[in-house]
Amino acid sequence: MSTHKFLFFILFFFFSFLSFAQQNQGFTVSGRVIEKSGQTVPYATVIIEKTDLSMISDENGNFTFKNVKPGKYTLKISAIGFAAVKKHIELSPNNSSVNLSIKLESELNELENVSVIGRSAVDKVNKQAYNVTAVDAKKLHNSTLDLAHALDRVSGVRFREAGGVGSRSELSINGFSGNQIKIFIDGVPMDNFGSSFQINNIPINLAERVEVYKGVVPIWLGGDALGGAVNIVTNNKPRTYVDASYSFGSFNTFKTAVNAGYTAKSGFTAEINAFQNYSDNNYWVNVEAQNLENNQYYKKTRVRRFHDNYHNETVIFNIGITGKKYADKLMVGFTAGQNKADIQTGARMVAVFGDRYRRGNTLMPALKYQVKDLFTKGLNVDVTGNFNFGYEQTVDTVNRRYNWFGQYTQRPGLGAEAERSLYKFKNNNGIATFNATYAIGERHSLLVNNTFSTFDRKGSDELYPESITYQQPQKLQKNILAAAYKFDYNQKWSTSLFLKNYDLSTTLTRSYNPSGNWGDVAYVELNDKSSHLGYGGASSFYLKQNLQLKASYEKTYRLPTSDEIFGDPNVNLQGNNDLKPESSNNINLGFSWQTSFNNVNALTLDVNGIYRNSTDFIRTEFNNNQNKTVTVNQGGVRTKGIDGEIRYSYKKRFTSGINMTYQDIRNMTKYELAQNFVSYYYKDRMPNIPYLFGNLDGTVFFNDVFKKGNNLSAGYNLLYVHSYYLYWPSSGTSNGKHDIPVQFKHDLNLVYTMANGKYNIALECQNLLDNELVDNFSLQKPSRAFYLKFRYFFNKSNK
Repeated sequence: MSTHKFLFFILFFFFSFLSFAQQNQGFTVSGRVIEKSGQTVPYATVIIEKTDLSMISDENGNFTFKNVKPGKYTLKISAIGFAAVKKHIELSPNNSSVNLSIKLESELNELENVSVIGRSAVDKVNKQAYNVTAVDAKKLHNSTLDLAHALDRVSGVRFREAGGVGSRSELSINGFSGNQIKIFIDGVPMDNFGSSFQINNIPINLAERVEVYKGVVPIWLGGDALGGAVNIVTNNKPRTYVDASYSFGSFNTFKTAVNAGYTAKSGFTAEINAFQNYSDNNYWVNVEAQNLENNQYYKKTRVRRFHDNYHNETVIFNIGITGKKYADKLMVGFTAGQNKADIQTGARMVAVFGDRYRRGNTLMPALKYQVKDLFTKGLNVDVTGNFNFGYEQTVDTVNRRYNWFGQYTQRPGLGAEAERSLYKFKNNNGIATFNATYAIGERHSLLVNNTFSTFDRKGSDELYPESITYQQPQKLQKNILAAAYKFDYNQKWSTSLFLKNYDLSTTLTRSYNPSGNWGDVAYVELNDKSSHLGYGGASSFYLKQNLQLKASYEKTYRLPTSDEIFGDPNVNLQGNNDLKPESSNNINLGFSWQTSFNNVNALTLDVNGIYRNSTDFIRTEFNNNQNKTVTVNQGGVRTKGIDGEIRYSYKKRFTSGINMTYQDIRNMTKYELAQNFVSYYYKDRMPNIPYLFGNLDGTVFFNDVFKKGNNLSAGYNLLYVHSYYLYWPSSGTSNGKHDIPVQFKHDLNLVYTMANGKYNIALECQNLLDNELVDNFSLQKPSRAFYLKFRYFFNKSNK
């Protein structure tokens, strides 16, 4: 379907539903739920008895029922930890609207609220029809975690990394990983943010919450995610605040973060987020090594990494206007950052480097505009744009061969450790997004999203200034246009349907030998365009007030990224010009249940099942020399799995939870290329992907320790990953298979907060038992480490 035809369809779809806008204006029942003290009660359940009308109050305790028929009614208002209240009302021509202030009293005087810790603040997100888990980042602001390691504790999610602080990394959600998972910050794709601003070097304090969508992704998160998405949500409320922290610990690691904002009564707003990370990353690893002095070979020895320093510094500044009729938010921003990372190993740990490194920066102006009720009530518009002028570079000019003891042999002549290079390039990439939602009455709403991205790599190498290789065009453009319709029958049942059109345009060259003589090289330019249509839907239904059923389906596509097509020297990634878009039919089924008992206990249970049938699945494997990785298409891959979480809390004094994920990911490519026999790997598990893993955590809270308003918490977290094969299971013999053994990671933390959270001290131990932890192609992760963090927080809300 061409883009203009698709646009025509969307406009027809949009205006067809405008006829619903002229609905009869009935009677209105509204109100606010508050505590006895006057504080609001968020997410209370409000039911009009003997009708199908019910809803959850918003985060400020407000609720509104419209188009209610005249008559006498009884409202029932309840919230966990509070005694239920009933109110009798009457709607008549003389009393067409009712506005109530409903006061709830705690069921126990010593309790302000009983909730599952870490869930109440994000309850609204978790109640969507999509398979989504929201992490309350505020609960982790006193920890030294970055955003990626915080996500590693979510069911169905694995954070995979090549080493310590700043190492190359990727997220995996239910078996999909890398670029199949899209990462957003406040709804803006992070595809072009550069190496100085990645999810594993962003401090957790930047986020208010993190939303993890597993499988089907709502279209307002524009893009071409295949298996899920992560949306980092910052605190956008107008306020004046300062959040500053400093931590230090093992392997000479130092981290600093400062987040501050100011909002004047006039609406003028300024925000700054600055952070830096530094680490020697000289943690212990177990390797095979050869002593260059005596040529003695050590099959397995414990040594320190010696060439793995990393540092980055990033500043994000935004200035503009908030809270105006013409703009709820109009901000102009600029992100500046830089990073430098030594490269210790290649794609495998058998290759050891001692001088090779990469570096880069981010120089990115940005614009954000949000407005509600534009031209007409119910029409909300959100526009963003940014462009990254930064560069990336890999430096490899020292002709040496290193071993794991830091010894080296100097080789004669010009050369390098891996590939002689000073190649420096700019990706010149930008992203623009447009979101529009239109609410038609209480039940119907429409949404249109368009996400456009552009990429144009320009580079040169001063070692080879005359080379025409780097003058060849490497261009890519993507445009994803989507439309959705949402029907909210009542507070129990909600359904969304959507369409997405994916356009991809690439420009590149291929070399050939025009004369047949050695060294004669010429290039032919290739231009390729493709378009694909996806679709899907999601539905949610409450069987009971505390029991939600969810189902979602999509036919989706994921377009190859610029790095996958053209390669990326900074991460040892070789390009593949023949890569095709991957597609998948995704199905999610799940339920969520919450309850409380004995007035002081709360329990939640979430279970989700997944099914994926993927075609041209893009996966990573070694190149022919096994010194780099390359992405390739796997004809067919089928995924079946289940993940679940149980969480319990007792008052505000103890919380614990356990989650587990099982995913059966099979190669369904029966015939490889032109082979006329069944593939050796047909129905094998996909290699280098964990299929069973989980987390267990528990935290105890002590209130008013030493002084009123000072609190202490002690926490524990266990990460478990079952053993899995590095290569195809059908490869090798029963005694010769390369497997990654079962892994256990134990973490402890103590957090002491003073003056109701204004001053905070945290002590952490990660990998307490010093177990060997490995990931991508068996690259080892840090050994036991200790960290200490100091944090100051001041907040003044603007009303």
